[in-house]
Amino acid sequence: MTHSVQPDSHPRPQPREQTQLEPQGGVAAAVALQARPRVALAHDWLCGVRGGELVLDAVIRHLQPRCEIVGLFVMFDNGERHTPAINALPKFVSNVGSWPLASTVFRRGLLPLYPQAVEHLGDRLAAVHRQKHIDLVISTSSAAIKGLRPPPEVPHICYIHSPARYVWSVESDYARGSVIRRLGLRAFGPRFREWDRQTASNVTHFIANSSHTASEVQRCYGREASVTFPPVRTNYFTPPPTHPPEKSRRDGSWLIVSALEPYKRIDLAIAAANQRGQPLTIIGNGSQRRKLQRLAGRTVTFLGRAYDSEVREHYQRCTLLLFPQLEDFGIVACEAQACGLPVVAFGKGGAVDTVVAGATGALFDEQTVASLLSGIDRAGQLKKCDQACRQNALRFSEEAFMRSLDEVLQNYIG
Repeated sequence: MTHSVQPDSHPRPQPREQTQLEPQGGVAAAVALQARPRVALAHDWLCGVRGGELVLDAVIRHLQPRCEIVGLFVMFDNGERHTPAINALPKFVSNVGSWPLASTVFRRGLLPLYPQAVEHLGDRLAAVHRQKHIDLVISTSSAAIKGLRPPPEVPHICYIHSPARYVWSVESDYARGSVIRRLGLRAFGPRFREWDRQTASNVTHFIANSSHTASEVQRCYGREASVTFPPVRTNYFTPPPTHPPEKSRRDGSWLIVSALEPYKRIDLAIAAANQRGQPLTIIGNGSQRRKLQRLAGRTVTFLGRAYDSEVREHYQRCTLLLFPQLEDFGIVACEAQACGLPVVAFGKGGAVDTVVAGATGALFDEQTVASLLSGIDRAGQLKKCDQACRQNALRFSEEAFMRSLDEVLQNYIG
């Protein structure tokens, strides 16, 4: 599987064994099986495997042994294979999702129709509920699906990655370089924000993926949110082997693993590498690649798409991961630390939760080359921080995610 190159992209999961809990025998087991809570899941779209889909996959695998999942409600579905857990579920796709090109990158241009798509899914959910009672709705949202209306008296838990960034926080970055996008956001952004704010009342409980996102939920919707960090594949992303000894040596190079989009601020990393003459490897692709390649000096290498195994190899070999963007969480920074690689990150957003300044990397205050280089110099003074990075990353393991999720779920389905 490869690291995706779409905006806001994250790594695809490795195939893993699905574990099922064996029920106890006898009548009690049969009654318990029949009494399993019926849960409906909702997700913005299935158009690749990125961070949001990793969370969805983990939620499904966690629920399946003890709940009946009636289906997955999505605005768009490109029909491709995703993860085994996602692929196995019945899909309910909105009426807008059947339009030509709706499930491609052009779906973002359909922003004015997102409310219609979500309303249609609400009607389909109500129809399923009438056939057989649903006990809980769980949505995972970074765009609009959090506005899904649950059936009466049915609680709706929303795991929110962020209120829609392109209308609430980084609108100028998304509009940069596209006149049509800029005019569209200017024309429809206010109306969508109003709908988005009003439909927050359809959510019973918000779970945010970071303290930054929790504060955004308060700012945008006036709602409180608990925090459950996304699951990181710490069993896959591991420190480099120490034997033979030469394999444990880091090569002094810097690393970027990211979609190449404006708000990712890869230009800062390139400028820093140019100024120092430092080797910088960039994994990922996106709309800004050609522009960034024109900025790059001779020490900067673009690899484009990469398999997870290749990304892990770079995490294990490079000396610093540069993370110059503002992210709601930033799973790449956690993967790097799971491999013992320190991170130099912009000191806002999810990095405040994931990077321990002075122990597992450094935080810099401003998105300028000078501030980034200052952070790089401070991180360069860290000695033998592999273990500290690894231990910090374990706070974001799948097991930690499951435990935190259970603390919320037990209030609704036991």
